[in-house]
This record gives sequence, structure tokens and C-alpha cells, in this order.
Amino acid sequence: MQEGVNEELVQALANFADSSVFTHREQLALSFAERMALQPQQIDTTFFTDLRREFSDAEIIELGLLTGLFIGYGRLIAVLDLESPSVPPAEETLSTKTPLSR
Repeated sequence: MQEGVNEELVQALANFADSSVFTHREQLALSFAERMALQPQQIDTTFFTDLRREFSDAEIIELGLLTGLFIGYGRLIAVLDLESPSVPPAEETLSTKTPLSR
């Protein structure tokens, strides 16, 4: 993925496991991210063995931390309803929609 992101790459994400656009290493990283987001119970010893064939422990930790960060961003965006084009000003959103209200 040295060339950057293009339309073909974005389209291939939907079926990354079967796509020739991604290397085996990239497919494994994407699988790790998908499992963390959707089915963390599927990250078992067998999967970690596969990860360790391609990634160092430091790289696995970095992948996990970055994936967790982006999962968290997505959840925050959903909780604050920031995806809606008709979002009210932040003060109104926070005071009426979240546990942060006073």
C-alpha cells in the first residue's frame, strides 16, 4: 500500500479476504481490525499464531491500539450523533443527548 489509497483499494475493502489487491499481511491486519470491531471473541490463540507469523509483538500492539482508537472514535461520533448533517451546535447536543448534561 505504498502508493496510497485509491478507489480500487476502497472498493476492495468490502471483500478484503478474497481480494488480490491486498497482500497476505494486509489481509491479516484487516482481519484483526474487523475481529476487534465486530467479533473480538474470534481473536483466539490460533489467530494470534497467524498474526505472529507476519507481525512482531510490537506491531500487533500498535495495530490493536490504533484499531481500538478508531473503534472508539466511531462510537463517540455515533453517541454524539455527529454523522447527521442537521446536528445542532455542540452545546445543545451535549446538554440534551449525552450523560454529560448538567
